[in-house]
Amino acid sequence: MKHLLLTALCGFLLTPTLWAQTTPSAEGFRITGRIAGLTDTTIVLAHYFGATQYIPKDTARIDAAGNLVFEGKKTLPQGLYIAVPPNKRYIEFLIDDDQSFSFETDTANAIKNMKVTGSIENERFYTYQQELGKFYDEAQAISAQRRLRNDAASSAMFNKQMAELQTKAQTYRNQFLKDNAGSFAVKLIKASAEPDVPPAPKLANGRSDSTWVFNYYKSHFWDDFDFADERFVRTPLLQRKLDRYLKELTVQQPDSLIKEADYLAGKSIAGKSKEVKSYVIWYITSQYEQPKIMGTDGLYVHMFEKYYKTGIMPVTDSSTIAKIGERVNSLKPTLVGKILTVPNLSDTLRRAVSLANIKTDYTVVYFYSPTCGHCRDSAPKLKQFVDAHKGKDAEVVAVAVEQSPEEWKKFIQEFKLQRAINAYDFTFRNDYRHQFDVWTTPTLYVLDKNKTIIARKLPVEQLEDFIRFHKQQQEATKKTATASVKPVVKK
Repeated sequence: MKHLLLTALCGFLLTPTLWAQTTPSAEGFRITGRIAGLTDTTIVLAHYFGATQYIPKDTARIDAAGNLVFEGKKTLPQGLYIAVPPNKRYIEFLIDDDQSFSFETDTANAIKNMKVTGSIENERFYTYQQELGKFYDEAQAISAQRRLRNDAASSAMFNKQMAELQTKAQTYRNQFLKDNAGSFAVKLIKASAEPDVPPAPKLANGRSDSTWVFNYYKSHFWDDFDFADERFVRTPLLQRKLDRYLKELTVQQPDSLIKEADYLAGKSIAGKSKEVKSYVIWYITSQYEQPKIMGTDGLYVHMFEKYYKTGIMPVTDSSTIAKIGERVNSLKPTLVGKILTVPNLSDTLRRAVSLANIKTDYTVVYFYSPTCGHCRDSAPKLKQFVDAHKGKDAEVVAVAVEQSPEEWKKFIQEFKLQRAINAYDFTFRNDYRHQFDVWTTPTLYVLDKNKTIIARKLPVEQLEDFIRFHKQQQEATKKTATASVKPVVKK
């Protein structure tokens, strides 16, 4: 892919939240330093877990001259650590076999002024960033001159200078990667870079094939990531790449997500790193238990059944597996695409209520508790929906899952929901929590005319918009299907 120089340079520099780990030895660590501009305060040495959390490993006191010592008898797990002073930008260090080294820098520009002694890996790490920083400063200077002189001749000159500078930066990067191949610094740099996409083939209309570009980018997204290196587990890089691949490069529907999740889990298993495998499977599963996009929790069910339930994802606490299994068992029958059936329901006159007998385009099943605060807040909005759609295109079945029949009837009267189909289980046979995934109230499902679930856990406030959107989708699908059917012309 082609980038402007400033964008390219920013991509070459390591982001400030990378970190790493390898198998520790048992010799301890000692890191001495001096940070000009910091006095009489405490600084924390930590590693990340994910992109937003860090786990402290040691603390040190900074004296009046800015000196500090991190020290411990147990060797640190290898990787990229952060030293975090109060209210200041943190400082990064690669922790490898050389866990006895010193550094000196200041608060004005920690990267530019960093000097490391006794750690070849950190010398490489900071030399790379300092050299790229020089290219970046030059690019900024050219950009500043461009803003002052925008005539054609000057623009051409500045464009040439920028192109030459970009070439120099790329040449330096390539040489650095070659000279330091195998180092963890190089692994981080390469894994954090975007795939280099070659020119796309042309379509019949002469335009570049954007689909080819996307497919190439996605298929090479993980090329420089080592799933066998457990040090990546405790880096924000792994989480960010998982997020981008699954949430931005994958269609957000269960079949596509399941395919890509299995692909990633497979790569982590093939890498034979227990740490990487456990993180990849755990993180993907955790992201789709309560997904932001409706209907994608089918991936959560899949991950549990394929990896947790089978033991591929080892969990020492059997109670954890039991709890997840309980959640999955209640969730699975109520996923989008399943048919919802709620037995043992009766109306206020104790006549049977059957979802299958309700003939309408949409059926809204609203599980609630008459004394639930959120249910009471949403009841007026539910009434508005009932009044707008009753007898037209939708029916609402309001099911009280708790409280007495008296409380249920009182709720109906109070919120004037007589036009809804009000239902109650007088037999008390329904286990709403485990049978219909009603762990909180209100819980709302939208069914199509075949009583197939097309939306779940939808707020009442979004009902109107969802029905409108679904109708538009159905119309668009019909038009596409009609257009694709060509009439047969008899000769």
